[in-house]
Amino acid sequence: LDEPTSALDPTAAEDVLAAITRLVHDLGVTVVIAEHRLERVAQYADRVVYLHGDGTVVSGPPEQVLATTSVAPPVVELGRLAGWQPLPLSVRDARRMAPPLREVLGAVPPPFPGFAAEDPNPLLTAKKVTVTYGRNVAVRDTDLELHAGEVVALMGRNGSGKSSLMWAVQGSGPRTRGTVAVRTGEMPSPTVDTAGLAAAEARRLVGLVPQTPGDLLYLSTVADECAQADADAGRPAGTCDALLDRLVPSIDRTLHPRDLSEGQRLSLVLAIQLTATPRIVLLDEPTRGLDYHAKSNLTSILRELAADGHAVMVSTHDVEFVASSADRVIVMAQGEVVADGPTADVVVASPAFAPQVAKVLAPLRWLTVDQVRMSLDLLAPTTAPPGASC
Repeated sequence: LDEPTSALDPTAAEDVLAAITRLVHDLGVTVVIAEHRLERVAQYADRVVYLHGDGTVVSGPPEQVLATTSVAPPVVELGRLAGWQPLPLSVRDARRMAPPLREVLGAVPPPFPGFAAEDPNPLLTAKKVTVTYGRNVAVRDTDLELHAGEVVALMGRNGSGKSSLMWAVQGSGPRTRGTVAVRTGEMPSPTVDTAGLAAAEARRLVGLVPQTPGDLLYLSTVADECAQADADAGRPAGTCDALLDRLVPSIDRTLHPRDLSEGQRLSLVLAIQLTATPRIVLLDEPTRGLDYHAKSNLTSILRELAADGHAVMVSTHDVEFVASSADRVIVMAQGEVVADGPTADVVVASPAFAPQVAKVLAPLRWLTVDQVRMSLDLLAPTTAPPGASC
């Protein structure tokens, strides 16, 4: 199975992995899974085969192999930070070891500065957006505001209407009714509705990376795609190439885009779209096929875009990516918004969308290993919890 859960929401992924586990236990089937989202599969693995960049291979029990690898699920990284032995592979195992760490962290507040918009006027305002396909209502009377400097995660189960909303907001997708007003400059500036713009103009205001990024690639080599992106955006030569290197270094620029892996192809399209630096950036499942390093680089790029005054919205099922990158989370269900608020408030309230660290440390409200590390650094040189290395 090659990344069998990459396009699935957390609940659907658990269902698939539970079915696979039953096949192994009940029928003696051997299953090999190639997967970047180790937090989903590590606890089910009997053996891990880790492929290093230099071509060497390490094989062994998960707790031994993941103890030294450069990528590991958050629960393992938390175990490394706290010095837990043996390293936990599941949230359940980690919670058994976590009471001393929770006690220490209880002495400091969670590191959530919170997002405060410098400009109260949103860059994009959508009102009563409705999208229908025949008799099926994909999006129903949905309101949305995106502010400069903000990274918003759009979450929900498969089929909840996330992609339809993004396409309707961008202007290229169908919209049965509703309005989308996008500011064309700094206040006071006029607003335009993306549905009334030419495709090129709409892309300059609202850039969208679709779920099937290969649809946007049409030239013969990676180098040609990057050069064309620079020319279309009016940016200096090499701008797109530099962005691509930050996402996935060492891609052969002479390759045809169709010969790239899914993750490499997505990275190329991300680089092309970000070269134009649209005021509003919409990304539909951008972490599919990306490893932990590439996702960390993507987070850095999105934070830089936000710091430069762009508004970013990411549709994703990747709860760990959301925990590390998003200021705000919007959850959709059956075409409607059912939750909208700060990341820590929304994801902790839902077992399906809570990251591993939040589950391990509940009721404390830390979301990532980096946040835990920051808090422990603030406490140093106080006494570490038993079995912990701070």
